[in-house]
Amino acid sequence: QVQYVESGGDTVQPGGSLRLSCAASGTTLPIYVMGWYRQAPGKERELVASIRSDDWVNYADSVKGRFTIARGDSKNSVYLQLNSLKPEDTAVYYCNGRQSPIAAWGTSWGQGTQVTVSS
Repeated sequence: QVQYVESGGDTVQPGGSLRLSCAASGTTLPIYVMGWYRQAPGKERELVASIRSDDWVNYADSVKGRFTIARGDSKNSVYLQLNSLKPEDTAVYYCNGRQSPIAAWGTSWGQGTQVTVSS
């Protein structure tokens, strides 16, 4: 099965920036869509950004204009640039993927990476 490893989370001041990285392993085929989810305490996990193999991108309304998703140089890797961070962005951020147009998001979640925005 495909595994995803996230890194780059940290504690930052409001208005600060972070760059999250994700690398996928366990498949030799290009992953159709890769994306970033986040989950804050007591809240549902939500999709915040995704990028398709043709570089089509989509963002949640709450992060549009502040976050940027991009494919990495290595195969099946993805980054998330988080700018103008707000306290409500505090969450564990997870990477995931869809392996074909008819495939769902993966069901095996890793550890994620913690982003904390606080004064």
